[in-house]
Amino acid sequence: MIKNSINRLVISLVLFVASIVPLATPAAVYAQGKAEICKGVALTGASCTGSGGPSVDSTIATVVNILSLIVGVVAVIMIIIGGFKYIISSGDSNNISSAKNTILYALVGLVIVAIAQVIVRFVLNQVDPVT
Repeated sequence: MIKNSINRLVISLVLFVASIVPLATPAAVYAQGKAEICKGVALTGASCTGSGGPSVDSTIATVVNILSLIVGVVAVIMIIIGGFKYIISSGDSNNISSAKNTILYALVGLVIVAIAQVIVRFVLNQVDPVT
């Protein structure tokens, strides 16, 4: 009974996240912080290239931001699931260790995503644009 409730919760959260991701794409672009005009179109966070479109580094940054958002939401969902597993473990040591591992792995995933963000931003800042 409880397992069915958790499965329904996970499915509804995944569907919710899947419906939010298309809305988060413009937010990831706007988060870059600069606005430019490329052939009459205002682009926020994207720099112009000779062809009038966004550059490769801004596209990479946008993709990394979107993937980080998805992984971050999934990690938070896994932390919530681990908390539910811990609460309903009823003192069973196997269930408690499983819940703790779920929370631990979700936190490790968040740390890896944060480090990946730092590395990508560092590399993109070091690479000179091709002119």
